[in-house]
Amino acid sequence: MALLLWGVHMVQSGVQRAFGARLRVLLGRALKGRLSAALAGLGVTTVLQSSTATGLMVTGFVGGGLVGLAPALAVMLGANIGTTLIVQLLSFNIYVVAPASVLAGLVVFRREGASYRDFGRVFIGLGLILIALHEFSSLLQPVLTTPLVRQALSQLSGHIIFIVLATAMLAWAAHSSAAVVLLGMSLAAQGVIPAPTALAFVLGANLGSSINPVLEAASGAGGDARRLPLGNLLVRAVGVLAILAGFHEIAALVSRLEPTPARAVADFHTAFNLALALLVFPWVGAYAALLERLIPSAPVTADPARPLYLDPAARDPAVALGGAAREALRMADVLEAMLRGFRAALETVDRREVADIQRADDVLDKLNHAIKAYVASLDQERLTGGDHRRSTRILAFATSLEQAGDVVDKGLLRLVGKLAKRDLVFSAENQAALLTLTERLIANVRAAAALFVSSEERGARLLVREKEAFREFEAEASTRHFAELRSGALPTVETSALFLDALGDLKRVNAYLVEAAAYPVLEARGDLLPTRLRDVATAVD
Repeated sequence: MALLLWGVHMVQSGVQRAFGARLRVLLGRALKGRLSAALAGLGVTTVLQSSTATGLMVTGFVGGGLVGLAPALAVMLGANIGTTLIVQLLSFNIYVVAPASVLAGLVVFRREGASYRDFGRVFIGLGLILIALHEFSSLLQPVLTTPLVRQALSQLSGHIIFIVLATAMLAWAAHSSAAVVLLGMSLAAQGVIPAPTALAFVLGANLGSSINPVLEAASGAGGDARRLPLGNLLVRAVGVLAILAGFHEIAALVSRLEPTPARAVADFHTAFNLALALLVFPWVGAYAALLERLIPSAPVTADPARPLYLDPAARDPAVALGGAAREALRMADVLEAMLRGFRAALETVDRREVADIQRADDVLDKLNHAIKAYVASLDQERLTGGDHRRSTRILAFATSLEQAGDVVDKGLLRLVGKLAKRDLVFSAENQAALLTLTERLIANVRAAAALFVSSEERGARLLVREKEAFREFEAEASTRHFAELRSGALPTVETSALFLDALGDLKRVNAYLVEAAAYPVLEARGDLLPTRLRDVATAVD
């Protein structure tokens, strides 16, 4: 049983590592309509073999406001069907390929490259699943000859509700419905449990695998993110209750239609999810509206990390990219606020202020991630050459601001924390130099934001000159600093190192600003040299 669970895990993790990012982009593009969303959910889950992974992807889209609840529910209806297909495949007697699958996986896994290792995991996992299922046939034979075990299993088979609840807990613990269904299929094939009991395994597996997304969404998520997993759980729970109401009749019908236990389990698993999809899909809009009334959205708070201008309904690329550009400008405002906070903290050396400012770096990270996901979700076929260039510039601008924020967070703010913790102070001249440079940097953030909007050549050249001015300012401040250090005017050698670190960090932030706003403008005009080095022959002359 452990080998079976591990094989399923290897298949899922290998596929997710190899295709996870691309499948996420594909899924995001398919969420425009309900039918395409359902088909995408089926396809993505067929590849991933994990409706939980698909559900978490779509829950992220819903929680971020990038997609409506109705198409997200359609995705889950398709995903629930997709996760049954591997059970259909493994219900046939294909054990003969198990050794070859493990061997092929080992050969591929040992090759260089992450993609080869991921594919190797998939083949090894499939082989382990087949081996585990085959081993049940030999290991369970002694069990069948024990009268006491047969009697216990016979009595247990009458408690269908208990079996459903027990297998639901097992599927929840294993994070896999496929593993539990395969377990029930194997036990039924060997005669350890009757076919109706194996069908109860299917009901419990479907119920238990839908619990994990609900528990994960409950940890700090708002109503928008909790509706989808709860809606999927309710659909499956109602389906399970409906089957239990006529369980014996339905089990008898399944046994008549498919006398082979393994095939009966696989077919019932697929038919259960297919029937739910067909019944719920026409009413998915009304069901989404009902969930929105029953599970209200969390009160809207002033969350600075929540995107304001990334409209998922924007069809025109120009409108969508305009919203992404406005969101990138918000990042410039956050960075400016961080620098102002650093300046204030440097004057007061207050560690509590530093902690508050450091949270702003998380805002930059989340906004940058949201902008990237939004731009990647746009229909690439509708983007013109100019749209592609604009999207590249938006992404580069947002990335540079996020990197600048990291320097402020991990460099400048931690420096103030060290000063406060160790009760250190800069000399008056050094502190004045840092404050002057910070004030100049705040002005450059505003200039970079304005240049990002205007793309004006004169502004780009002025911002590039600021990079040289920063370099000269740093050189002069370092020269004065070393003179003070030699004269013994500095309080400690430790403050000397912190001062030089601060100078370097301020210069790095300014370099990111120039790279984000000025270089793209000059590069587009052909005014940016590929290197600052002189020609070697000229230098020798």
